[in-house]
Amino acid sequence: MSAPRDPAAPSPLPGVSWGRITRHLDERGSFRELWRAGAFGSLDAAATGLPGAAFIQANLSTSAAGVLRGLHFHRRQLDHWIVARGRALVALVDVRPMIERRDPRPLVEVRELTEDGTVTIPTGVAHGFLALEPLELVYLVTNEYDGSDELGFAWDDADASVPWPEVPGTPDGRPILSDRDRANPSLASLVARLRAD
Repeated sequence: MSAPRDPAAPSPLPGVSWGRITRHLDERGSFRELWRAGAFGSLDAAATGLPGAAFIQANLSTSAAGVLRGLHFHRRQLDHWIVARGRALVALVDVRPMIERRDPRPLVEVRELTEDGTVTIPTGVAHGFLALEPLELVYLVTNEYDGSDELGFAWDDADASVPWPEVPGTPDGRPILSDRDRANPSLASLVARLRAD
């Protein structure tokens, strides 16, 4: 497990890349190019879960400090996240070795992303984030919303052992979760389902 603060450091998880976008400032404000097809390069089917995939939907997620979203998993969607404002602790859990090679434990990577930080997340890598302060997260995806591909597992699953910090300001130090994320199954249940498909 690693938690480097440098968003440009290479990832030990195949297909994951971290980076930063450039912000151009002057007396009027700023400009940021969030994504350009020519600079990003082609997307392979192993990373997207579909041959010939391209980014086709963009979303903006806003979260109050202490909100945790995840851990979510897709079989047919690559995500590219950009922090527009705020800070997030991003957790990636590579489930592919558990499914393909029946390794007993997933590979886990945790990093803090600050404003203008980016991460690209291929299929097979579960992902989630904890908003460390008010957060605006832009994300591009290679598949339109597909409820059949909205999978996940419990954010605090012991088999993943993500080192989430305590959340100040909540009664029990636990994060603020959606009903969906509170109801997510265990990692073992998700892996069993994926192996059966």
